[in-house]
Amino acid sequence: MASVVYITDECSGSPIDDPQRLSRIKELLSNILRGDRDKRGAKTVVSMGVTHTERRLHQMMFDDRDYEKIEMGRRDLVREDNYRMKNLERDKSRASVTVENCKEKGYSVVNVRCKDRPKLLFDTVCTLTDMQYVVFHANVIAEGPLAYQEYYIRHMDGCPLSSDAEKQRVIDCLEAAIERRTSEGLRLELCSDDRIGLLSDVTRIFRENGLSVSRAEVTTRGSKAVNVFYVTDASGNPVESQTIEAIRSAIGQTILQVKDDIYSKPPSQESGKFSLGNLFRSRSERFLYNLGLIKSYS
Repeated sequence: MASVVYITDECSGSPIDDPQRLSRIKELLSNILRGDRDKRGAKTVVSMGVTHTERRLHQMMFDDRDYEKIEMGRRDLVREDNYRMKNLERDKSRASVTVENCKEKGYSVVNVRCKDRPKLLFDTVCTLTDMQYVVFHANVIAEGPLAYQEYYIRHMDGCPLSSDAEKQRVIDCLEAAIERRTSEGLRLELCSDDRIGLLSDVTRIFRENGLSVSRAEVTTRGSKAVNVFYVTDASGNPVESQTIEAIRSAIGQTILQVKDDIYSKPPSQESGKFSLGNLFRSRSERFLYNLGLIKSYS
């Protein structure tokens, strides 16, 4: 689990700059996050700087080598006979990543095929950049439910990937980055007047009704709180309808709305590939230029 939380002082509404108070907050958070099972200890960092939240989340998970845990978890699940068929079906919708070297051009070619979704391009390019690779050329195709991405990359010193182990690491990291935002569970949207303790009260009601939050996006817009939660039961299974109704009754029928999870819908039908290189060199590319995440040379 990784999260980036922006906090202010309750009375003044201003950032907290007292070093002793920040140190106390960090200590208390570390104790809560560590719990009884985290033998390594939670990592809690307090910063006064401005950061790009979603990219920072990628960096935190990458630094904690979550891509290794995902790969080990897959192998463990495949060994379980009771879950073998279930996971084979799930693997069909997982991201497929390949890496090959193009010796004639001196590039390494990364191909990604997965279900299309918002911010997919951002997630893959940020991951390659944080791994210290430079993207020189790219093609992105989003057709129907599937997305195809092709990246021509090199090291910052101009060399392609040098070993099979390095290629496998790129594959593991890209698959992990894609799956981080692919949330399983029922999507709940909350919109209400903001107040102190609102998030604490809502998550307490979730906990008391046996729900687990797999992902959350919490935003304050003026005087309004606009939050999105993806929830399952404690075992990771779909939530029963009576549980959702009990939660909505406790929070407010008009405040908490149930929405379909757009990421969990099965793909309808695969379509063939076609070239959209020129389309890519428009708004998407300019956006990546502004972030300093991509270069292109003719």
